[in-house]
Amino acid sequence: MNGQTLLDHLKFFQAPPNRHPQACDTDIVLSKEILAVSRLEQAEIWPLLRASPEGLTRDEAAARLASVGPNLVTQEGRPSVLRELWGRAKNPLNGLLLSLATMSYFLGDIRASVVIAIMVVLAITTAFIQEHRSNDAAAKLRAMVKTTARVKRRGAGLEASEGQPDGFIDIPMDQLVPGDIVRLSAGDMIPADLRILSAKDLFINQAALTGEAMPSEKSPAIADASVADPFDLPNLCFMGGSVVSGFGTGVIVHTGARTYFGQLAEQIAGRRELTGFDKGVNRFTWLMIRFMLVMVPTVFLINGFTKGNWLEALLFAVAVAVGLTPEMLPMIVTVNLAKGAMAMSKKRVIVKRLNAIQNFGAMDVLCTDKTGTLTQDRIILKLHLDICGEDSERVLEYAYLNSHYQSGLKNLLDVAVLQHIELGKNLHLQHQYKNIDEIPFDFVRRRLSVILSREDETHVLICKGAVEEVFAVCKHYELDGERGALDASHLATAKAETLALNEDGFRVVAIAYKEIADLKPSYSVEDESELTLLGYIAFLDPPKDSAGAAIAALNRSGVAVKILTGDNEIVTRKICREVGLEVKCVALGPEIEQMSDGALAELVESTTVFAKLSPAQKARVIGALHAKGHVVGFLGDGINDSPALKAADVGVSVDTAVDIAKESADIILLEKSLMVLQEGVIEGRKVFGNITKYIKMGASSNFGNMFSVLGPSIFLPFLPMLPIQVLTNNLLYDFSQTAIPTDNVDEDYLEIPRKWDIGNIFKFMVFIGPISSIFDYATFFTMLYVFDGWNNPSLFQTGWFVESLLTQTLIIHIIRTAKIPFLQSRASPALIATSVTICAIGIALPFTPVGAALKFTPLPPLYWPIVASFLLSYAILTHLVKTWFVRRWGM
Repeated sequence: MNGQTLLDHLKFFQAPPNRHPQACDTDIVLSKEILAVSRLEQAEIWPLLRASPEGLTRDEAAARLASVGPNLVTQEGRPSVLRELWGRAKNPLNGLLLSLATMSYFLGDIRASVVIAIMVVLAITTAFIQEHRSNDAAAKLRAMVKTTARVKRRGAGLEASEGQPDGFIDIPMDQLVPGDIVRLSAGDMIPADLRILSAKDLFINQAALTGEAMPSEKSPAIADASVADPFDLPNLCFMGGSVVSGFGTGVIVHTGARTYFGQLAEQIAGRRELTGFDKGVNRFTWLMIRFMLVMVPTVFLINGFTKGNWLEALLFAVAVAVGLTPEMLPMIVTVNLAKGAMAMSKKRVIVKRLNAIQNFGAMDVLCTDKTGTLTQDRIILKLHLDICGEDSERVLEYAYLNSHYQSGLKNLLDVAVLQHIELGKNLHLQHQYKNIDEIPFDFVRRRLSVILSREDETHVLICKGAVEEVFAVCKHYELDGERGALDASHLATAKAETLALNEDGFRVVAIAYKEIADLKPSYSVEDESELTLLGYIAFLDPPKDSAGAAIAALNRSGVAVKILTGDNEIVTRKICREVGLEVKCVALGPEIEQMSDGALAELVESTTVFAKLSPAQKARVIGALHAKGHVVGFLGDGINDSPALKAADVGVSVDTAVDIAKESADIILLEKSLMVLQEGVIEGRKVFGNITKYIKMGASSNFGNMFSVLGPSIFLPFLPMLPIQVLTNNLLYDFSQTAIPTDNVDEDYLEIPRKWDIGNIFKFMVFIGPISSIFDYATFFTMLYVFDGWNNPSLFQTGWFVESLLTQTLIIHIIRTAKIPFLQSRASPALIATSVTICAIGIALPFTPVGAALKFTPLPPLYWPIVASFLLSYAILTHLVKTWFVRRWGM
């Protein structure tokens, strides 16, 4: 294929930089483009991309960035104000209310239409303002989390201090452009759609794009023309994937919205599985809508037949429909979650997904890795020993060579080794050694080997890894320069020594080597055989001072802490003892591998520590906890943690984590601390508590109103309340509820995890709801027989309006706590203020010109002591029933 013809076809740089994914070329056309690139020789790619094997200059990259835009998928960027508004507005309840407003308008009741519209605007505006503030706070913190890529750049302006020896520098991922050459290693996200230039045991996880859990091996070989699916091509990698093991380089073909991931982002986001939180809110919403679907036609027919005015009956039924709609629920949910996100942001916690805050509150099991959570994440290299436990400089030198020359992800152990910078000088690395090849680390072998060429051009393989796995490939040992066969007695001595170190809390890594006689240009896992065991290096990771207090606080909050680690059992037990975590039982990865799902589900309940786990086994343990009904959080920061982060209800990572861990997490901590998580748990329970207050109050109120509306509709010769009066009542009452997200939550409510229980809400509605009807009917009797409401419909309607508004507004103070309201538990100042304000407006309204316009009548003086006695009786009776309910079924 001619390069220029292909360039004309691809049109890499002509598309507008902010093109929406759905406006991009279809995936079929994109497949043709990317397939074409995969079938070119590397030399043909450079003119096509207007790039160079030495990388782009800064000026070229800047010009290209201005042309194609930042390397961001639409969902990754900050939503615009219009997008945020639309996000709040596109709710089924808002659609229902606007439909009712439209109906009222065309039926001639313009005032009712305006009032309904005001209710919708109030809900949307309040939610938007709070969420916008939350997004601002999160954006400021998110800017502190740097996701970078290693890119080859050339030319003037590159200071030596910022470059690496091989010419690669770290830049923010959103600054990548087509034509950039990037380096990939274990733990990296694939930053764009790219063509592989070189690779060594490079395995990519493409599950986010293909659903295929098994990683795919990539190589620079030219693609076979018979392969039609680009995901099957070995020389292509796509944004959204991640590097499981190995390393390589690639040249970027597409960025941002032009990538496969960019085009599919909206569909992928739309397929996100609903959380228990989402399902609970939806179930309540549909419960209320079902009530409305039964109630509204019934009210319409009863009033139509009994009053004979079908238009008035229809308008009244529309008003009742509005009254039964939990129109403030989306606002209450959003504002509570946004408020929780802002509270978390003040503790330097970034909430990527708002619903994760509530899941924190429901969490009853926290699974976490040991390193950096229970420990200080400050690895110190303390010992370098031969197989007899004596100090050995040769062991340290070989460990240094391995850590220095490996090109993959350098972990904390490597960093600790490389802090011995005097070794680098003494070994004269640039003169004595040349890096020939590498056998990268993976979580099956748990080893990493580098192959170096010495000055005499002989090759040496240096292996570093987990003790058992290195022992397994060793045939000899070396001690004091003498080499011997590694028999069972030597192996037993070495294992005893490492066991003793483990029991003292040391993490032990074995060091082995092999002199290579048969030189090769490249090496593989098969070459890791018949090695000579040199000894081992031992690290200390001291426990955190705050870990014990945090674990105790989590336990008091009903959250069990379980350790899921790839480390060995002995070290983990030692750390757990030091931080006060009781180890009831330990399960090891090889044991779990042999268990059925049912057996594992039984095991996880009694087990505190899971050691020697692979990444898949971590996710499987979390799945077993789910099967037993637990809400599970997971805290991790490594590539091996990404499956568990995705499997958990709440995935938590830190800003120093590898890219794939940060991408998989729902929440990012700027401080790796269990105490911060404990605060998050409490914040989540506050959010859940305040949302539940509105739901219980709305459910019981609507259930009671059903009886209150039906009765007078049957026996009264007039409407019990005019449509505009019903809507005004609703509007004022809704305003009083806008302060619920600011409310205090009782300490004892926060002591245990809280989950959605629609059955409990239904029972609460059935027992509490009808109480309001008792006092509504008492008000009806008073207005009819004390104040002659039979002959004065306006007075009757005014009396019920005021009593209904006062009871609905004040009852939140009874429902919001299991304690005695006002005495043992007080609402927030904001909720008290809105309640008092709305009650004052309701009392004064009949005496104002606005009240007259709404056809209200001033109430007689005797009405006020009577309604006050009703309010007091209602509050006492509701509190007594609530207390009985809480004792039997809980809050």
